[in-house]
Amino acid sequence: MPGDPRVTLPLIRTENLDVRQGGRLVLHGIDLSIRAGEIVTLVGPNGSGKSTLLRAMIGAVAPSAGRVVRAPDLRIGYVPQTLSTDPHLPMTVRRFLGLPHAITDTQAQAALHRAGLPHAGRQQLADLSGGQRQRILLARALLHDPHLLILDEPTQGLDQPGSAAFYRQIAAIRAETGCAVLMVSHELHVVMAASDRVICLNGHVCCEGHPEHVASAPEYRALFGTGTGGALALYRHEHGHDHHHDHSHTDDEHA
Repeated sequence: MPGDPRVTLPLIRTENLDVRQGGRLVLHGIDLSIRAGEIVTLVGPNGSGKSTLLRAMIGAVAPSAGRVVRAPDLRIGYVPQTLSTDPHLPMTVRRFLGLPHAITDTQAQAALHRAGLPHAGRQQLADLSGGQRQRILLARALLHDPHLLILDEPTQGLDQPGSAAFYRQIAAIRAETGCAVLMVSHELHVVMAASDRVICLNGHVCCEGHPEHVASAPEYRALFGTGTGGALALYRHEHGHDHHHDHSHTDDEHA
């Protein structure tokens, strides 16, 4: 069963995945896998294909080559970048959570509690702050107890305290439910502190592995420079060690 920590097979994986958009090759030869319970973050420059990869993994974009393989009965919760509903539409949070499929009050309350807004059900969408709207999207993604939670830059536009609080909520959800998390983030300091594994993307997988490994990889530094020393120091401080060995890999084939 997906989400069972005893299962060693990936919840989802891509095999030699290519995606073309408008005749342009956006993603090439993507091989990655997400296993139960891990937090994986995608980083990369603008236009590197991060959002496209997430959309391909949830089935919203068709690959031009390769494939996406999902575990049987895999439940995915997806958190988009922004709330697509008109923010001025007169609608309560509870009603929004019940669209397009009806849910019970118990389901709605449990999802809101996990997202950190337990008393928001009667509030109007129009009255919510940016951070609250992102948590409502998170609650919606949690409604059906996903095995895998996918988030596309969920804290875009939030200030640093708001972003930090949101990522703490994600960590708490993982701890409580055991779900895996795959997210896109530009906040490199958060990535280093909050991720089990980092995948650096630039049309292909440049490098991947433990955050400390990726931060020191030449491919990562070529994209982001060497200004992540503070993030690395933060990671080491929070995890109480200076070195970590893993089986990460780098790909020197592509510039």
